[in-house]
Amino acid sequence: MTCSLCESRKAKRSCPAVRQEICPQCCGEAREETLDCPLDCVYLLESRDRERRPGLDPAKFPHNEVRITDNFLRENEELLTATARFVLTAAFQTPGAVDRDVRDALDAMIRTHKTLESGVYYQTMPQSPLAASIVAGVQQQLQEFRQQEAQRTGVTRIRDIDVLGVLVFLLRMALDEDNSRKLCKRFLHTLLLHFQPSSTPATPSPLIVSP
Repeated sequence: MTCSLCESRKAKRSCPAVRQEICPQCCGEAREETLDCPLDCVYLLESRDRERRPGLDPAKFPHNEVRITDNFLRENEELLTATARFVLTAAFQTPGAVDRDVRDALDAMIRTHKTLESGVYYQTMPQSPLAASIVAGVQQQLQEFRQQEAQRTGVTRIRDIDVLGVLVFLLRMALDEDNSRKLCKRFLHTLLLHFQPSSTPATPSPLIVSP
């Protein structure tokens, strides 16, 4: 059987993205470039260990004026966990969204929260409809999270500056996970592994989950 992509080499792998047999070379070249690989694809998972990523130079951190310390992360662990889950859920509910859309969404929300410090609120929305959908989803969930805390404790302890710090941390994490492939979902996979809500399937279809 020949590869369904190149139609020349021998097919040796069953590709869940195209649901046909393909060759290892096409798998390596098209993976997360032209193929929207499911997060649980065994070949995608194997490739994670071999990927070479440039990493993120601390001197070039985006929004470098926002200082994130270990102490900040410990004090805001609940907020970080909740926000990471909100990002994950919003991305999964946006068909076609990939890491790039999540990064754009996080950056837009960071810019919005920065305006709160100046006292002049201005909402920044990304140009990408996918990123904009993620922004809307995360903002709604954050608002509900704050309301639930106020109902539970009688006071809202979540500060805008803490939300800003958490968003900046997640953006830096997303940039560090980037493998430069167009359809990369490595960051989303990392969120799934570390912050997966109990109601989220462990191996969802590519960025689509059932309500």
